[in-house]
Amino acid sequence: PILYSYFRSSCSWRVRIALALKGIAYDQVPVSLVKDGGQQFSAEFKAMNPMQQIPVLKIDGITLSQSLAIIHYLEDTRPNPRLLPQDPKKRAQVRMISDHIASGIQPLQNLGILKQMGERRTEWAQQRIASGFQALEQILQHTAGCYCVGDEVSMADLCLVPQVANAERFSVDLGPYPTITRINKALLELEAFKVSHPSRQPDTPAELRA
Repeated sequence: PILYSYFRSSCSWRVRIALALKGIAYDQVPVSLVKDGGQQFSAEFKAMNPMQQIPVLKIDGITLSQSLAIIHYLEDTRPNPRLLPQDPKKRAQVRMISDHIASGIQPLQNLGILKQMGERRTEWAQQRIASGFQALEQILQHTAGCYCVGDEVSMADLCLVPQVANAERFSVDLGPYPTITRINKALLELEAFKVSHPSRQPDTPAELRA
């Protein structure tokens, strides 16, 4: 497998966690979202993913984009350990939380949007993340055990940790979100979350390395 990734991309981080949890060895090709005006806009990369977004995973003879679609494929083809619970209700909750983050928060504060916001970029990101976290905190109070849904790591957790890292990067006050903070802290103790962390990637700048 080959993963086209950027160290700071939260969507790429989700996939790196999944690959680590499932013990899948892979090669990583860095795609900088800032160098050369954004390497994802190159003709070569556009041929691979017309949306010009990362991550992209080449695996089993196919090329996949969109982090949740990639994680679903890994779950279907390499089901151990499970990232989607067997219980239909818990499975629906995992998908709900994953979509809440991947569709309802992250796209509103990604690099493309922030570039358009100009001087308001930090304020905009803080507002969008805080708004999403207010809802997410309430949801997790009903679904969480050790992690987002019960006591097993799921796809929802793979979405949560990178989004909390984004919140910290934009100096969002996490005080009002004790459940989010508790779960994030527990997840960051797990090896798969450590090895996939943005501070430990091939393209991590020296000053940001762990």
